[in-house]
Amino acid sequence: MSTTTAPPSQSLHRPVFTVLGVISLCHLLHDMMQALLPSMYPLLKVNYHLSFGQIGLLTLTYQFTASLLQPLVGWYTDRHPQPYSLTIGMGVTLVGLLLLASAHRFEVLLVAAAFIGMGSSVFHPESSRVARRASGGQHGLAQSLFQVGGNTGSAIGPLAAAFIILPFGQSSLAWFALAALTAAALLWGIGGWYRRNTPPRPVSSTTKLHIHPGLTRRQVAVSMAILLSLIFSKYFYLVSLTSYYTFYLIQKFHVSMQSAQLYLFLFLGAAAAGTLVGGPVGDRLGRKYVIWVSILGVLPFTLLLPYVNLFWTAALSVLIGFIIASAFSAILVYAQELLPGNVGMVSGLFFGFAFGMAGVGAAVLGWLADRTSITFVYHVCAYLPAVGLLTGFLPDLERIGGTERADTAPEVVAAS
Repeated sequence: MSTTTAPPSQSLHRPVFTVLGVISLCHLLHDMMQALLPSMYPLLKVNYHLSFGQIGLLTLTYQFTASLLQPLVGWYTDRHPQPYSLTIGMGVTLVGLLLLASAHRFEVLLVAAAFIGMGSSVFHPESSRVARRASGGQHGLAQSLFQVGGNTGSAIGPLAAAFIILPFGQSSLAWFALAALTAAALLWGIGGWYRRNTPPRPVSSTTKLHIHPGLTRRQVAVSMAILLSLIFSKYFYLVSLTSYYTFYLIQKFHVSMQSAQLYLFLFLGAAAAGTLVGGPVGDRLGRKYVIWVSILGVLPFTLLLPYVNLFWTAALSVLIGFIIASAFSAILVYAQELLPGNVGMVSGLFFGFAFGMAGVGAAVLGWLADRTSITFVYHVCAYLPAVGLLTGFLPDLERIGGTERADTAPEVVAAS
């Protein structure tokens, strides 16, 4: 990386868009490769004669390894930043991808899913830290730019499955090794930039858990519990679309496997657009209001979805994806402001919890679909956004003040 910025001893007063662009691109490549696994589910179901429960177990394995390790990785790197570990995380994802390409048994598919999850657990907390360091104080904007890369990559996954993997078979996954190698090289340069532009950390900052200066520890704990409840609602519902939407379309509307992937792409593309909007709007209007609209505002559309025809199913899924995806950037930055100086731990906790809820959701909903129907799953999940009512109990950090002071605490050196 040839990007130059302020000396390490100084704060960065403007966003470093070159760094944000590169880290977003790497997030795109990383999450595109991860999205290939759920995008292949219809193919794997046919090739391996899988039940919906086994498909849920694949998602659970991937999401569990990611969710279990991310908070631990984030906690450690808050105290001992490891920017070059980004390249290692990408390499672990590459191993999982190659295993997935060559698997001939369900057990190997599970191992491949585990490796993909472990790669994610290393990549997300540390890349989140880099993005915050490059934010120049515009944390919502930086988080959105970082996240939109991942969501765009997730949207590209179904296209890759529709036009490459379905026509050429499971082994064609190996072609995506080039994307992993490209991202690994870029991340090595990003690691060097981060090392050069990070101030030394006081020893005392490695042991204290700072909280927002305007809140008590109890208020922070309650707020974190509410935010995690919102993440549960958001990702439990989202996994019903990312893992089972193609099956729902094929079963209810009798579309082809390739057409179902294109509808999934529309949903994921809308989610990417929503992610880009959520962070900057939260910077300007307040993150609490973005969370309100994003979680609770999607409820009317989720309630309608199981009852409409194919056209309105596609239209409603686009609206749902756009609205509900805008929440994550706002939730994550809000949580980082509650616990300033613990960017990696907070990022790892929320990415990990999100992946964990998605994994548990996939397994539970797969079990439920085997015993009832895919359509029944969407009737049940339609009520999950009502959890957004809890947002009313979150404190208004903009009114309380202290955020600026919190973000410049000794421990704070980047994130998301």
